[in-house]
Amino acid sequence: MNSIKLAVIAGLVGLSVSQAFAEDTMGTMTMMKGGEVMAIMPDGHMGTMMPDAKMGAEMMKMAKPIKHCMMMMTDAKGKAFMIDTSTKKAQAECEKLAM
Repeated sequence: MNSIKLAVIAGLVGLSVSQAFAEDTMGTMTMMKGGEVMAIMPDGHMGTMMPDAKMGAEMMKMAKPIKHCMMMMTDAKGKAFMIDTSTKKAQAECEKLAM
């Protein structure tokens, strides 16, 4: 009987801890690895890949460096939007968010 109670309590604690960790990790971003490619689709889903050297070199021919902080967001339906960060105020907000 005691083992059943302990199992139930352990299960409840496990569920609450997993929820706490899930909420803590929401909103965290990691840096991209060297050579990694990220794609953001209009419906909000993202994908990453590590191309081989030849494919990476071809992609770099099309690439332009990012000169300032960029922000993207999704609406309630999950559609992705890019936020205009060309003003000083928007740049400050963007940099604050990235900290």
